[in-house]
Amino acid sequence: MLVVRFTLAAVLAFLVSWPQAVGAQGADGGSPMKVLRYAFPVAETNFDPAQISDLYSATVAGGLFDAPLEYEYLARPVRMRPNTAVGMPEVSADFRTVTVHIKPGIYFADDPVFKGQKRELVAQDYVFSMKRFYDPRWKSPNLYLLENAKILGLSELRKKLMAENKPFDYDTPVEGLRALDRYTFQIRLGQPDPRFLTNLVGGAVFGALAREVVEFYGDKIGDHPVGTGPFVLKEWKRSSRMVLARNPNYREVLYDEHPPAGDARLERIAAQFKGRHLPMVDEVIISIIEESQPSWLSFLNQEQDLIRGVPPEFSGIAFPNNELAPNLAKQGIGMSRFATPSVAMTYFGMDNPVVGGYEPAKVALRRAISLAVDVDREIRLVRRNQAIPAQGLIAPGHSGYDGAKTEMSEFNLARAKALLDLYGYVDRDGDGLRDQPDGKPLVLEYATSPDQLSRQLSELWQKNMTALGLRIEFKTAKWPENLKSSRAGKLMMWGVGWTTGAPDGDQFLSLAYGPNKGGANHSRFDLPAFNELYAQQKVMPDGPEREAVMARAARLLVAYMPYKAHVHAIGTDLSQPWLLGYERNVFLSAFWKYVDIDTTARR
Repeated sequence: MLVVRFTLAAVLAFLVSWPQAVGAQGADGGSPMKVLRYAFPVAETNFDPAQISDLYSATVAGGLFDAPLEYEYLARPVRMRPNTAVGMPEVSADFRTVTVHIKPGIYFADDPVFKGQKRELVAQDYVFSMKRFYDPRWKSPNLYLLENAKILGLSELRKKLMAENKPFDYDTPVEGLRALDRYTFQIRLGQPDPRFLTNLVGGAVFGALAREVVEFYGDKIGDHPVGTGPFVLKEWKRSSRMVLARNPNYREVLYDEHPPAGDARLERIAAQFKGRHLPMVDEVIISIIEESQPSWLSFLNQEQDLIRGVPPEFSGIAFPNNELAPNLAKQGIGMSRFATPSVAMTYFGMDNPVVGGYEPAKVALRRAISLAVDVDREIRLVRRNQAIPAQGLIAPGHSGYDGAKTEMSEFNLARAKALLDLYGYVDRDGDGLRDQPDGKPLVLEYATSPDQLSRQLSELWQKNMTALGLRIEFKTAKWPENLKSSRAGKLMMWGVGWTTGAPDGDQFLSLAYGPNKGGANHSRFDLPAFNELYAQQKVMPDGPEREAVMARAARLLVAYMPYKAHVHAIGTDLSQPWLLGYERNVFLSAFWKYVDIDTTARR
């Protein structure tokens, strides 16, 4: 007898969302409410763009806040377009000055802070919101995105006030960020940045907040997101369920997509919805279902309209030989496959006394551990062939990617053992396990999560390290707790993923840039030679010369191994037949405003 245990989140998703979908009235007061239902495998943390560093919180925030630019939904390859901006920003010939003009008549969602008045979005809101990343109060993990661009005066202001132990002063004018008039702001950079515009895409990071809202809610601003995006946060049960509702103040935006010529499927979608007012759904209900089996069964039971990323263990059932299973095709289930802009990796804490450091013995330990990880076995048994081996941090489809085989994906147990023997990591007490060169016990501590995929990966790590003669212990905690510990530099090793928001390999290399320690750089790797190469490629225009510099930087990461890159995932989404217009855009997580629900078909 098969017994299935559902999480509370899955049950709530069914009990709450199903009656609303079939009975409640939609925005027009007549037709049934259109409710999109799906699930996250990991809990959210907060919804303050300045504080977010995880994909799932960023996904929600992307539907609540507006950045000046956005990515087109159906364009392939990815292409930017104006969002709140009147047109594409004006960029100087030397890539040092960016001027942005904002559309008049855009309003924030209603909030008691506004005392019943409509609050218009103005240029000063973007100036204030960007300055928040520099405010030490928020400990922004995304500060590196702006500091790397060297906005004139802001880093200096931050350091000066911190040295004087004073709070950040938002009213002090700085040369690099200012509003020129009510609807125009300008950014001036201390060095050329040919790709700076990617920082102005997507509300999850550079969406605008109103200063009075931030000041009113203070440290609770992450619980009270108030933006100008297509949705508002209607309900929130932390780590369980989020309900987003159509923003009644959202401006008039019409569906107008331009897919690549010759792609019949995307062309049909674009033609079907052209001219429709966005968003087309009334609500989005997101549940947290951490275990893959309940998530999969929830979709099969039609309690979810979409499963974004079919768990690998169900790939053989859902799409054997990478073709949609006949029983699912017969039901009208839609399938979308894509190469994810991500890397699954393990980082080594470079400040950790056991695995960190730059001396040859510590480098040898990390490289030996990497060589003992059987990535091919991981792909076959755990990821069910839904991934490709990673040769470095940079994912396919990004500038700087090189698919040539490197030590990063090599499995060579004999070489790993020889490295450890050479540098004195041998069994000194006769217990059959290797010790440190000074005779102290060698114990690896690996942070993990309580979900099924993490457990399977931990089992494989255990086998790999046992074969190498190393003792490994697993410290299990939920994602938010691990994230907090990681930011504080308390973890020795942690298996994580990194997903980018733009097709530029710089966002992967930034994981190892020294000044990003405590932010994107969880490993806390800080190598002057790498930092110099990273800074060099940052100011170079796209082309072969920049690619060569990025390749040199990537080789240093293989040599020093602060990160063990495992795989780049191949993703597959499945959607119910009543979910209309869905197509995965790997750089646009908050897709909700572009899809529709056929309520008659769902009933």
